[in-house]
Amino acid sequence: MIVMMFFGMSRSLGRLDAPWSVAANLALLLQFPLAHSALLGRRGARLLARAAPRRIGQDLATTTYAIIASIQVALLFLGWSPSGIIWWQAQGFALTTLCTLYLVSWLLLLKAIRDAGFAQQIGLLGWWAVYQNVPPCYAPMPQRGLFRFYRQPIYVAFAMTLWTVPTWTPDQLEVAIVLTLYCVTGPLLKERRFSRRFGEQFRAYQRRVPYWLPLYRTRMPTAEPDDV
Repeated sequence: MIVMMFFGMSRSLGRLDAPWSVAANLALLLQFPLAHSALLGRRGARLLARAAPRRIGQDLATTTYAIIASIQVALLFLGWSPSGIIWWQAQGFALTTLCTLYLVSWLLLLKAIRDAGFAQQIGLLGWWAVYQNVPPCYAPMPQRGLFRFYRQPIYVAFAMTLWTVPTWTPDQLEVAIVLTLYCVTGPLLKERRFSRRFGEQFRAYQRRVPYWLPLYRTRMPTAEPDDV
């Protein structure tokens, strides 16, 4: 994903010609956000639990999800059929600036994933629990690190990677628009799940921390000594 977007999706491995390439690219692009969100719902959770032997299927759910997501990413970024059109390639100072911003965006994404619970996010949690023959210990509701400033730092950082590339093509623009829309709207479903799972703790967090951009931060009322 990092390499393919760096070159504006112009060096992917797909070899279809128009109009078949347009349909295939659109299918590859939509399968990622649609399946990604669907598998996080209640029905998706049941499917993930059934994807492994019954005794360990539930414990391996996060690992199974990470494996499926990795396959989806590989299909999208390796199977894309480039249009062959390059609008703009950064050079000189612009290249240095965009490469720096691109690197910072990926580092922010890595930081956000770590803040959210690294083992859970990359799929290690379920596999390691099964290996040790213990129940998986899920990370608490994320509130530290980048989550102190806005509620969806993973999605914000990923959106940044889409727009800081040094090569722009029609392909990259299509990928950037569709996946950015997903980054803005997809977390709404995630927040519904968090509201059911964490209850008032998450709703208080919603009132205190902005959704997508750290434009403001509401201060919680200070308790008086008598109240304490």
